[in-house]
Amino acid sequence: MKWLGRGLLWFCLLLTLLLVGFKARFGGALKPFPDLRTPPILSTEEADRRLEVVASLPEAPGNVAVSGNGRIFFTFHPEGRPEGTKVAELVAGQPVAFPKAELQSAGAAGQPFFDTPLGLRIDGQDRLWIIDHGFHGLRQPRLMAFDLKTGALVHRHDFSPSVAGIGSFFQDLAVAADGSFVYIADASILSGRPALVVYDVARGVAVRRLERHESVSDEPYLVRAKGKPLRLLGGLFNVHVAVDSIALDRRGEWLYFGPMAKDSLYRVRASDLRSASQGEVELGTRVERFARKVQTDGISTDSDGNVYLTDIEHGGLARVSPDGTLQTLFHSSRIRWADGLSFGPDGYLYIADSNLGELMMQSRGHMQKQAPYFLYRIRLGVVAPAGQ
Repeated sequence: MKWLGRGLLWFCLLLTLLLVGFKARFGGALKPFPDLRTPPILSTEEADRRLEVVASLPEAPGNVAVSGNGRIFFTFHPEGRPEGTKVAELVAGQPVAFPKAELQSAGAAGQPFFDTPLGLRIDGQDRLWIIDHGFHGLRQPRLMAFDLKTGALVHRHDFSPSVAGIGSFFQDLAVAADGSFVYIADASILSGRPALVVYDVARGVAVRRLERHESVSDEPYLVRAKGKPLRLLGGLFNVHVAVDSIALDRRGEWLYFGPMAKDSLYRVRASDLRSASQGEVELGTRVERFARKVQTDGISTDSDGNVYLTDIEHGGLARVSPDGTLQTLFHSSRIRWADGLSFGPDGYLYIADSNLGELMMQSRGHMQKQAPYFLYRIRLGVVAPAGQ
């Protein structure tokens, strides 16, 4: 009995140390995110009126990509733990597994499948690129591209542990118009090694860049959505996310990116990021702090050099002009968590409303009570190629 008591004491001591360490790593001191809103271009009432429901869904969408001919593709958010379809095309208002049902779960050994896909983009060759973080690198992080005309898998890359190790979080991506390079944001929530990843499609080579650089690193700003803080496990895990937003300008010259928990939007020339001769120290000096930004998840660009940012804290959308000026476009009472963005044809911007704050570490019953979840679109009157 004495041995059992000592064992229990040591177990409690070890558990206490683990909880203290976890609290220090993920639940430390926080500060309020600065309120950077400007007078909105559209009133809340006007924005609510102009927002169109594209789809009403039983599970939460993650990211969205719309093709030039109006086909709508999206992921069901991995935090919602979808049991069936994970990548879908909207057909007659209903989600249909894309490209086929067999890819939505593990099949034959060695064959690719969707595990935890989130980010997706369409390039200028009409190929849908999908990034799968492999459950934070505990399984196999993977990039796949599909021909939209045939649904055929035309490219696949399984990332090595040296590029996407345990604790990585490959959650969003930007794709060059010609499909030659893919740029990936590794928020690295669990491992604390945020970075950008550059993938050379022709060579099949992926390289980590700017790891732990200030431009990809978060600050202790607690994430809030409509005033609700993301505090998990009773405050042991306070969510403040590193590099998350990522998008190319429409000429492919600049890559724009920023941590969710930071009020800075950065950019770097894509050519510098790709250059093998560019060392990390030198590359870091070429990163520009381009503008201040709101607490942002999804991001996109138009043909005039504007950058569009979701404002998850206030359920809206902001824009950074080519001179770096931040402007609030609108806040909506209908949007709960503006997650992914994609321009489509006819000047529409599509918004995936994941309501992520009600998904993370929640029971299936709780998530079902939040349904329906929505894909929206709004016409902004700007020019932007579809797909990103």
